[in-house]
Amino acid sequence: MNRFSGLNFLRPYLLPYKSRAVLALLSLIVAAGTVLAFGACLRALIDRGFTQGRPDILNYALASLLVVALVLALASGARFYLVSWLGERVVGDLRRDLFAHVLRLGPAWFEIKHSGDVMSRISADAQLLEQVIGSSASVALRNMLMCVGGVVMLVITNPKLALLVLAIVPLVVAPIIVFGRKVRALSREAQARMAEMVAQGAETLDAVRTVQAFAQEERAAERFGEATERAFVAACRRVSRRAAMTTLVIFIVFAAVGFLLWIGGQDVLSGRISAGDLSAFVFYAVLVASSGGAISETIGDLQRAAGAAERLAELRAEPPAISEPAQPKPLPRPVQGRVRFQDVSFRYPTRPESLALEHFELEVAPGETVAVVGPSGAGKTTVFNLLLRFYDPEAGAIRIDGVDISELAFADLRHSIAMVPQEPVLFSASVADNIRFGRPGASDGDVKAAAEAASALGFVAALPEGFGTHLGARGVRLSGGQRQRIAIARALLCDPAILLLDEATSALDAESEQAVQQALDRIMHKRTTLVIAHRLATVQKADRIVVIDQGRVVDIGRHADLVRRDGLYQRLAELQFNLPAAAE
Repeated sequence: MNRFSGLNFLRPYLLPYKSRAVLALLSLIVAAGTVLAFGACLRALIDRGFTQGRPDILNYALASLLVVALVLALASGARFYLVSWLGERVVGDLRRDLFAHVLRLGPAWFEIKHSGDVMSRISADAQLLEQVIGSSASVALRNMLMCVGGVVMLVITNPKLALLVLAIVPLVVAPIIVFGRKVRALSREAQARMAEMVAQGAETLDAVRTVQAFAQEERAAERFGEATERAFVAACRRVSRRAAMTTLVIFIVFAAVGFLLWIGGQDVLSGRISAGDLSAFVFYAVLVASSGGAISETIGDLQRAAGAAERLAELRAEPPAISEPAQPKPLPRPVQGRVRFQDVSFRYPTRPESLALEHFELEVAPGETVAVVGPSGAGKTTVFNLLLRFYDPEAGAIRIDGVDISELAFADLRHSIAMVPQEPVLFSASVADNIRFGRPGASDGDVKAAAEAASALGFVAALPEGFGTHLGARGVRLSGGQRQRIAIARALLCDPAILLLDEATSALDAESEQAVQQALDRIMHKRTTLVIAHRLATVQKADRIVVIDQGRVVDIGRHADLVRRDGLYQRLAELQFNLPAAAE
C-alpha cells in the first residue's frame, strides 16, 4: 500500500463529504452483489429450467434476471453520479486551497519557481486526482469486490477448481508489484516533464511581443517542441511499462481460465459436477479474470494519481517565507503614516553573497514626500519590498507609527499602503474592476473620481464601453501611458496613508505626465509619500531626497543643496542635465 500512500493527501478533502462517500460505497457493494447473483440465476436456469424441462422455473429464472438487471442498473447509475460528484467537488476544493496557499508564499518563493509549473500542478495533476476519485478508485474497488466475491462463489461452487484459481493468484500479483513500482516512478517523471512544457509555453506567451520583436518565433517554437518531445518520451516510457504489465497480467489470467475450463469439462463428462455448476463456475471464473485484468488497468491510474498527489502535497507543504504573527497588533487609528527604517540590513535569498541594504536608516514624517534616488542596484526597490513586507530584514526593524510591521497582520499593513509600480499590472477585466481592485466595494462614483484624479477619465470615456470595457490580458488594449494612469487611479481609490511611487509617471507623454503630476501633487500633501526616482527632474519638489548607494544612505537633502555638493547626486545630475541648469 506504500505505493499509494500519496493518496492519503486526499483524506482531509473527502471527510466533509463522507455521507456521499458512504452512499457511493453502498451503491458499489449492491452493484457488485447483483453481478455475483447472475451466476446463481444462470445455474438455476440451466440445471432446473433446461435440464429438467420446467417452463415455470425458466420463467422464474428470467424474472429473477430482470430484477437483478434493474437493481444493477440503478446501483451503477447511483454509484457513477456519486463518485463523479465527489471527484469534481474534492478536486475543486483542492485547487482552491492550493491556489490560496500559493498566493501566501510570497515573492521570494516565486524567484526560484516557475508559475507555469505551479499551474500545471494545480490543473493537470489535480485532474488526475479527479479521474481517480470520480472513476478509477471506484472501478478498482468494484472489481476487487467482484474478484473476492467471485473467488468465494468459486469455492462454494467447486472447491477443487477454486484451489487452482487461488494458486494462480500469485502469478497475477507478482507482475503488478514488479512493474507497478517502475510505473509510479515513471508517472512522476512524466508529470514533471509535462509541467516543464507548460512552464515553457506560458513564459513564451507572456513575452510574445518580445519574441516577435526579435524575430525569434521559430526558435521559441523549437524550444517548446523540444519540451513537448521530452514530455512525450517520458509519457511513452510510462505507457510502455504499463502496457507490458497489462499484457502479462491479462495473458496469465485468461490462460488460467482456459485451463480451468478444460479441467471443469473433464469433471462434467465424468459426472462429478452438473452443467449448471460448470456454467456458474465459468461465469465466476470469467468474472474473476476480467476483474483481475481491470484491477491491473486501474492500478496504473492509481499509481499515476499517487505521483500527482505527492507533487501536490509537496506544493501544499511549502512553508510561507513570511508568516503573520499569531497575535497581531493593531495600527493606531487613524494611520498617520510615520515610517522608520531602523538599522536595517537585508540580502535576497537568491543572492545571499551580497547585502541589498546595509545598516539602512531612514525616517519619514507623516505627510512628508521623500524621494529615493541612486544608481541601478543601489537598493531603491528593496526599500519598497521590505516596507510591504514581501521580505523580512535579517537585522533591524521597520516601523509604521511606532509599530514594528512584523507585528502587524498583512491586511492591516498593506491596506495602509498603496503602490504604483514602474510597470503597471492590469488584469483581464473591465476598467472599473481594475481600478476597484484594491477596494472591491468602492462605488461607481468613487471609481470615476479616482480616474479623473489620475487624468484617465478622458480616454476611458472614449473606450467602446467606457468603464465596462474589458482590457484583455495584461491590459493589452491600452497604451503604456494609459495603463499607468489606471494603476495610479487604483492606488488613489485605496486612499492610503502611505503612497509608494516607483517612477509612476515614467511611461507618460509630456502632456499626460504634467496632468498626472498635478493630480499627484494635490494628494501627496495629505499622506506620506515615498518616490523612487530615476529621472531627477521628477523629484525636485520632494521635501527631502535620500541618495543611496550599495544599500546605504550616502546623502540627504533638497535638490538645490545636493547638486552643490561634490557627491553621488551631483554626478547623477551631471549625467542627466548640465550642472548649472540643475542648480538653477
